[in-house]
Amino acid sequence: MNMHFIGSSNVTLLFDFWDVRGPAGMVLSVFVVLLLTVIYEFLKVWKITIGKRNQASVKQSSAPVSFSPEASCFASVMKHQEGSSSLTNSPSEISLAPTENTATTADAAATAKKSWLLHCLLTAIHILQVTLGYMLMLCVMSYNVWIFLGVVLGSVLGYFLAFPLLNHI
Repeated sequence: MNMHFIGSSNVTLLFDFWDVRGPAGMVLSVFVVLLLTVIYEFLKVWKITIGKRNQASVKQSSAPVSFSPEASCFASVMKHQEGSSSLTNSPSEISLAPTENTATTADAAATAKKSWLLHCLLTAIHILQVTLGYMLMLCVMSYNVWIFLGVVLGSVLGYFLAFPLLNHI
């Protein structure tokens, strides 16, 4: 096995059946490797997109803490009953007590199920990304100049096409 780059059109990539012999096979193999690298870059963007959407939905679904007017009224009544002048000028701890916005059990179960399914989807994307990344690494380790250039150009093209999509999220 060569330990330096060669420019031959004869190479075996990944599997025994992917045995390239001749210029036409090399052009097709470089195109396939380039396409796989573009898919790899799109997987990275897809994973980031899903993560951002998940964070945005979590922020929207979490209800903000609100302060109840009843607690504020209760605090003012307590101030008047005690007759203390120091309490009338400072906020009462009772008036600052947050009220809880509780979701129904069905909503909580649906949210948990959605979160679990989203985690499974992100895991599947990660598995695809790692597998494809290692396959591309092994293609580069064939030390064929043309395959190496296919991976590099595919990465450039994939980044050029995929990463501007992140701005539209």
